[in-house]
Amino acid sequence: MDWQERADAAIERYSRGETRGLDQRQLTQLGNAAWAAGLCLLAAGRRDESSEWLRRAAERYRESWADAPEGSWGRPIGAMKALLLAGDDATGAAAWALDAGAAESGSPIGRYAAALALLVLDEDAVSHAQSLRGADGFPQDVAAAVAALASCDADAYDAAIRDVLASFERRTDFLEDVPLADTVLVLQELAATRGIAASLPPSPVLP
Repeated sequence: MDWQERADAAIERYSRGETRGLDQRQLTQLGNAAWAAGLCLLAAGRRDESSEWLRRAAERYRESWADAPEGSWGRPIGAMKALLLAGDDATGAAAWALDAGAAESGSPIGRYAAALALLVLDEDAVSHAQSLRGADGFPQDVAAAVAALASCDADAYDAAIRDVLASFERRTDFLEDVPLADTVLVLQELAATRGIAASLPPSPVLP
């Protein structure tokens, strides 16, 4: 995999997108392109450049929120994930998700946003995490990993994050066609702050 080539292609998409009218949809597309560039640069071992693009992704997702359709929880989720992988403080993005009502959301993706936000803020996320168990349309391997993180259960987390990794290895569809297990990377960042990060085997979907 030529990660630098993929990063260059994502940066080019971002540059082309900047020339268009920047409505909420276009801002989200810019965020996605910046996210792809950041992930590819991370995989290429270019940490500083990766962090710059991941921060840019978080900024574009935040800018897109004002005019976004109701329930666009992927945007604060994307911002939190980008900042965590950039090694930055994600508490502002977490507060945004909660202020926007993620904790009261009736949708699984909204409750996922709330659980991530509470984990970022090191607050009690158990009830929101547990609400994802059995939720229609929500990946249950991710639900199990988030619930294990919320309860700081190292053994359960280790088993669950390996299941999440295996699900990414089976995938053929990835955001912006970047074949990396971004959810695994983000959850591992959160797990590290709790001292329960798993020791994962080498994988084609990990940097």
